[in-house]
Amino acid sequence: MSDPALDAARARLERARRIVVLTGAGISAESGVPTFRGEGGLWRSHRPEELATPQAFARDPLLVWRWYQWRRDLVAGCAPNPGHDTLARLALSGRADLVTQNVDGLHELAARRAAGNADPSPALPLTLHGSLFGNRCTRCGRRTDGRGTPVDATSIDTLPRCAEPCGGRLRPDVVWFGEVLDPDVLSRAFSLAVAAEVCLVVGTSTMVQPAASIPLATLRAGGSLVEVNPEPTPLSPYAAASLHGPAGELLPHLFGKA
Repeated sequence: MSDPALDAARARLERARRIVVLTGAGISAESGVPTFRGEGGLWRSHRPEELATPQAFARDPLLVWRWYQWRRDLVAGCAPNPGHDTLARLALSGRADLVTQNVDGLHELAARRAAGNADPSPALPLTLHGSLFGNRCTRCGRRTDGRGTPVDATSIDTLPRCAEPCGGRLRPDVVWFGEVLDPDVLSRAFSLAVAAEVCLVVGTSTMVQPAASIPLATLRAGGSLVEVNPEPTPLSPYAAASLHGPAGELLPHLFGKA
């Protein structure tokens, strides 16, 4: 595959010694991860905005956990696509840092697949919004991995509790509507953006703040933007190269066997 925009983007990325990659829901939609929005975004007559809040969990933790276990079951059947795999290899090469708005864990799976028996940590993303498969204690804040351990949401008494002496109720370890992002994670993301020569934005409309400002931090520091998205976004006019199409098809052409 060759066209002027693709060639320009490839050349710019090849010259960059440091790249920061910001990914959004678009890259995972190609793996079949539902967005839970739009016409198909209803679950038992509830919208995500009604369930993904601290208030909803305080009011009805059983309902919220049933929704999250349903989501976990759906996402557990999805696998990383060639876009995830390409970015994992790029990060393992030491040229890029990954920052994601996604909570589905597909970047993590791709990192482990790409690393094989090696350490996958260089390819693990900085997760702005937490993890769909993570649990967090509402009392002591202890985090645990819930992947492979289904939540028993048959009654309020069967919902998971913290293994620590506090015995607090566990909640999904995601950032809900009305909650702020972890300031340390956000600060690190902006530091990576400022240090990068190129910010590669993949599969995000760049409408959700504060993540939408991360590419702008690269611009202000004198770097450039490359965008891969099915459609133009508000960021497109500022991009040195804007490629429209599926990330799973375009990213392997941009980096080959990075």
